[in-house]
Amino acid sequence: MQPNSALDDALALMRDLRMRCDWDAAQTHDSLRPYLLEEAYEVEEAIRTGDDVLLREELGDLLLQVLFHSVLAAERNAFDADDVARTLVTKMRGRHPHLYGEGVKEPWERMKATRRRSIGDGLPVHLPVLHRAHRLQERAAGVHFDWPDIAGPLDKVAEELAEVTELVAEHPPQIAASGAAVNDAAHDRLADELGDLLFSCVNLCRKAGVHAALALDRANAKFSRRFEAVEALARARGLQVGQVPLEVLDRLWDEVKTSERPADNTLR
Repeated sequence: MQPNSALDDALALMRDLRMRCDWDAAQTHDSLRPYLLEEAYEVEEAIRTGDDVLLREELGDLLLQVLFHSVLAAERNAFDADDVARTLVTKMRGRHPHLYGEGVKEPWERMKATRRRSIGDGLPVHLPVLHRAHRLQERAAGVHFDWPDIAGPLDKVAEELAEVTELVAEHPPQIAASGAAVNDAAHDRLADELGDLLFSCVNLCRKAGVHAALALDRANAKFSRRFEAVEALARARGLQVGQVPLEVLDRLWDEVKTSERPADNTLR
């Protein structure tokens, strides 16, 4: 007999925990939902930092969730871990008929479109909005509803920005004393137009081969890094951020930008 694989050991451990650990025994598919999301985000964070040791650990934690749900399903005679693996193999072979069959190579979204009832069918309700926009556009592109090149999205972004600019000029946003926007018909229209602009920007990213969520994540990291440097520079000069005029902060910001690589000076 061959020794068990590490995956077999992990699955056996999960079954044992269900029998002998009070916390594991009390869990359900529903109670584990927050942990599944948390572990997925921790994997993403490990990828972001480029730490292979941490990535290995976090992938193990995510695998634990997959095995946990598989064991729970097996206990109620729905399916087991082998069924999960077989379903995966069947799906991946079906996605590559040119490699594992007699079919021809075809975009996955085009193949899936024949089985969907609508463009949003199967997309999780709580999918992050930038990723949802990207996936909706990918699905539309899969049935040829797409620009042939990046020129179309570039023009669309310019068009939507012009509409936002015109609307703001006609109806300047009203800000209440609390700092919140006044919610009226003009505000709703502006929200719609800004949404169109953001959606167009996501499409531009997609056609450029960049995921909008990853691009925004890079911009967030860049802004945080630069503003933290502004704060440090202000402290070193005896200034308190929040009590100096914008002109001073702008000068500090420009100093920070100048100190970075020229190729990185792309924000503000």
